[in-house]
Amino acid sequence: MLLQNTYCQNFYNCLIRTARKAFIMISAGLSFVTAAQAQTSAQVTGSLVNETGNPVEFATVSLLRAKDSSIVKGTLGSDAGRYQFEKVQAGNYIISATSMGYTKSYSKPFAVNGRAVNVPALTMPAESKALATVNVTATRPTIERKPDRMVMNVENSILATGNNALEILEQAPGVTVDRDDVISLQGKTGVTVMINDKLTYLSSTQLAALLRSTDGTQIQSIEVITNPSSKYDAAGNSGIINIKLKKNRVSGTNGSITAGAGYGKNWRNNTSINLNHKEGDWNFFGSFSRGDIKRENMMNINRVIQADDTTYFRQYINMASTIHYNNYRFGADYNTSKRNTIGFVVSGDHSGGHDVNDNVTNIDVRPVFGIVDTINKTPSTIDPKYRNIAFNLNDRFQIDTLGQEISVDIDYSKFRNNSLAYYKTDFFLPDGSTYNNPLVIANETPSTITINTQKVDYTKSLSKTLKLEAGAKFSSVKTDNDLQAQVDSTGSGLINDAGRTNHFIYDEKIKAGYFNLSKQFKTTSVQFGLRAEHTSSTGNLVTENKVVKRDYLNLFPTLFINQKLGKKHEMGFSYSRRIDRPSYEDLNPFVYYLDQYTYSQGNPFLNPQYTNSFELNYTYNKSINVTFNYSKTTDSFTEIILTDTARKATYQTNLNFKEQNYYSVNINSPFTFFKWWSGNVNFNGFYNDFKNPGLQGADLSKGKFAFVFKTQHTFILPKQFKAELMSYYQSSLVYGIYDIRPQHSIDAGVSRSFANKKLNIKLAMSDVFNTRRNNLSANYQATQFEIRQQRETRITRITLTYNFGNSKFKGSNRRTGADDEANRVKSRN
Repeated sequence: MLLQNTYCQNFYNCLIRTARKAFIMISAGLSFVTAAQAQTSAQVTGSLVNETGNPVEFATVSLLRAKDSSIVKGTLGSDAGRYQFEKVQAGNYIISATSMGYTKSYSKPFAVNGRAVNVPALTMPAESKALATVNVTATRPTIERKPDRMVMNVENSILATGNNALEILEQAPGVTVDRDDVISLQGKTGVTVMINDKLTYLSSTQLAALLRSTDGTQIQSIEVITNPSSKYDAAGNSGIINIKLKKNRVSGTNGSITAGAGYGKNWRNNTSINLNHKEGDWNFFGSFSRGDIKRENMMNINRVIQADDTTYFRQYINMASTIHYNNYRFGADYNTSKRNTIGFVVSGDHSGGHDVNDNVTNIDVRPVFGIVDTINKTPSTIDPKYRNIAFNLNDRFQIDTLGQEISVDIDYSKFRNNSLAYYKTDFFLPDGSTYNNPLVIANETPSTITINTQKVDYTKSLSKTLKLEAGAKFSSVKTDNDLQAQVDSTGSGLINDAGRTNHFIYDEKIKAGYFNLSKQFKTTSVQFGLRAEHTSSTGNLVTENKVVKRDYLNLFPTLFINQKLGKKHEMGFSYSRRIDRPSYEDLNPFVYYLDQYTYSQGNPFLNPQYTNSFELNYTYNKSINVTFNYSKTTDSFTEIILTDTARKATYQTNLNFKEQNYYSVNINSPFTFFKWWSGNVNFNGFYNDFKNPGLQGADLSKGKFAFVFKTQHTFILPKQFKAELMSYYQSSLVYGIYDIRPQHSIDAGVSRSFANKKLNIKLAMSDVFNTRRNNLSANYQATQFEIRQQRETRITRITLTYNFGNSKFKGSNRRTGADDEANRVKSRN
């Protein structure tokens, strides 16, 4: 352990020293060039933001002479809202900016006198247009397609309000969440979920708990990236989902308070507050949300186990879960100079719950199905607790005004979870008499996850058309899971169960480095990247005195080519190689009981899976997009059901399949039928082909075409009303050994603004017709089974949000051409 800690420290110190040396050498060399250029001309840079402080993308920016508003130069802003003008002669100037959906905006006059000028950020208000009796306010569309990702703008969505992050994810294009809260993207599991560009490093169960405790009012947008560049971690064979949280940069003090309530079969409520204060070089931000959720989950499981005799199981399970969550996040940014910003963020989650499950199992060992021999009743209670905290320190330094910058992030997170579970099984004959002593099982499962990461990223424009990105990252994840099991089968009281007690410690360290080189030609752009990741992991089964070690180095190349075919047509090709490492939850051989005949268990011998992904896309008029994808995954780990014929029990685990081939076509198209009716259509058709001859003595090769169809509609109505409708349909599909049946749902909502748009009331209903079901079946080896699940998905929610403080910069933007400077909008500091 001492050697490992020393190594981590030396690696980090070396990383920082290397970054410093690079920064000093580059800065010293460029200072001479900058001084020479400054004597004849200067560079002008700046940024464009909307009223909430978020970037205005791809705006048209003009440099105007202050004396007569004549145009000197023009350019197109970046997707980060930034712009720059080279070789600007001495004089007085004004910045003019236009973008669809925003009012034309002007900066304060500024002087250029041979030195680089960084214009204060210019705020662009949303544009309002009167249409007869209808007042239409242009806003960002709920679904946007960018060159490398799909973006769902959550803050604009009625249906997102009142939901938690996990529920909102289900509304995103191409995203599905299954019965076990496992997230899939375009029909593939293995999704990497990031929050504010940072990996979560959590198991699927703990990630679901974290997302449920994240209120939807905290979310700005959700980014879906199917083929990430080398800058991102190589984890995630189906891509990355990046949840961007709100961070307001508007000057002054502002914020919002939200309160909501919902009802399906049970009540739920949520409240949150957001506060922001920007003054001078300081920007403070913070948020707190809390909520109470009660939900029901009904499940029927029918299965047949064929051994020496045939046994039929019919299970009826009713699960009621209560969740209480408290989620907080606060931080600050400080501009130490015009080019350097340092900041910190602290976030955490303090939540818990109480689950009550009623499980009745009818068992029949006769040849005729439906004649009950015995009945097992297993009521259980589970009390989970989650205590999570995370710290981030960050520094971003703009080395020069030519796009050269370096950023450093240091993160520390600790997740402490504990669960107390109590199961009692009573054994009955059909006449109601008992035939055995009750079986009592009690589990306590404390677990701790400690995460340390250090990352440095460097960007430099080598020329006007050539850009270099490079960086390094070190991450350390340690999990400690200690299952304490007790049992009572005689009625004499609980005693320790050595056979099920399990202590598992997992330690993983990843050292990574990458570079991206992008070149812009006249109508073609090319980007090539390479990422190297060295992984060393140790799984220590303390109870069994077994250690599983792995040590491997992998290279992950990426290639992106984009070709413009005229003003309205673009085509692109991309390739990436990715990896999925088994989560510690999948590696831990701990047994999770539903009852004595049904449980799940980890597999400590799972290998990583590797994916090569190819993507071809076409975009028309920067809106309609068609994407074709092919990927091949080797050693694909997939959930499977196995049978313990001696105990007549079935258990769920993960095994490595030989390969998985995936073919897909994705069509995304925004639409505007009328000025008051717009939306988005997303179609994803895919074929999953699983090949695994000889798995557990059986040949399992399955494949099937399937599709997911989602539509989103926004209606701008009179008197500041706004309505939204979202529909979802998933066809039947195959995944591993499972045949999954179709599912569909419709969500709807309406909102209205009051008090000069400071107060907003939203009413929404999810799964309006209560049609959302999770039904699946499988027939593998000696077991046939069918699962029918119905969650509490039809929920009506009402949410009130009040915005207060200085939500806009003082003064109002005005349209102007050659008007006096006094009539032009002042930019914020």
